[in-house]
Amino acid sequence: MFAVVAFVACSRKDASVAGAGAAISADSIVTFEVKYATGFSVRDSADVRLVDVGRGYRFALTRSDDVAVPEGYTRVRVPIKRTICMTALQLSNFTVLDAHDVVKGLTGTKNLFNADIRQRVKDGRMVKIGMEGNFDTEMVLAANPDVIFISPSKRGGYDAIKETGITLVPHLGYKELDPLGQAEWIKFVGMFIGKEREANDVFAGIEQRYNELKEKVNAQSPKQSDGQSPKRPTVFSGEMHYGNWHAVGGRNYLARIFRDAGAEYVIDDDETAGENLEFEKMYALAAKADYWRILNSFPGDFSYEALGASEPRNELFEAFRQRKVIYCNMRQQTYYEISPVQPDVLLKDFVAIFHPELVEADYVPTYYRLLK
Repeated sequence: MFAVVAFVACSRKDASVAGAGAAISADSIVTFEVKYATGFSVRDSADVRLVDVGRGYRFALTRSDDVAVPEGYTRVRVPIKRTICMTALQLSNFTVLDAHDVVKGLTGTKNLFNADIRQRVKDGRMVKIGMEGNFDTEMVLAANPDVIFISPSKRGGYDAIKETGITLVPHLGYKELDPLGQAEWIKFVGMFIGKEREANDVFAGIEQRYNELKEKVNAQSPKQSDGQSPKRPTVFSGEMHYGNWHAVGGRNYLARIFRDAGAEYVIDDDETAGENLEFEKMYALAAKADYWRILNSFPGDFSYEALGASEPRNELFEAFRQRKVIYCNMRQQTYYEISPVQPDVLLKDFVAIFHPELVEADYVPTYYRLLK
């Protein structure tokens, strides 16, 4: 299921809605498909783009204040020139579209490596507005944003920002369960900043690389003579924190990447996006799993010794004993700030581990590798 949408690249006071006889130059229209993302939808006419986000958020993107917008829609004059990002996922969209100039504020720089962003914060071109639940309204106003991209969460804290009168635009990429759906929010940002064509091109490359590798994995798993598929390696994810194991559910985007990389996730039949489990429950599910994926911010060099010291029972897992822990350290890798728009890279990292014969022999992982 997908929608094909188009938008006139400049305001046309003399143009009427498509189908009413107006001649519109093909060169002035940006067309794209929303193929994987489920959190936003788009409807277009010659002069206004109607964008519905989640439940109840409606925006009318126009290039002129003279254009009428439907009742119930909030006008946003595009392209916007200034904005604030609340999450690294949002920021990754601007990074991949070479649009840091538009970002005038962010919540912080923890786990951000990008030299350009850090320099902009240092010299004041980007201001830090504080974290969710404790925003600095004065800094928000100092950024003078046209809109603020928000990421609704339990901590919230948006009431104070609402009082400034600045338009808040939810960016729900974090809710997408399809890796390509999350990356497709590049197009969402592209609509607001006038970079629809660039967003199209960037996403098309991501999509092609992801699907080609996915098909390569599928092709190398022909049915056996008894009609059964060959055994796929099994994998589980996470660690114990504060007495619970937050397990990625079977519908989570990471579980999808595991499957697309040719592995079976141990909670593959789970209908939730994630849940907290006691150690005993996780052990019952994953004791014999072939691989164990871990993402953390360990200070220094993470090791099997450190993993065992954090929870002695970790040594009971087969993946621990066989030294098949798949690891990424967010303090040392750019995972936090750019991986949301690189599902194709994440997929290749996992394929290189599960099925190394399917990638080039000299492939160097970007994020995930087997822990030494």
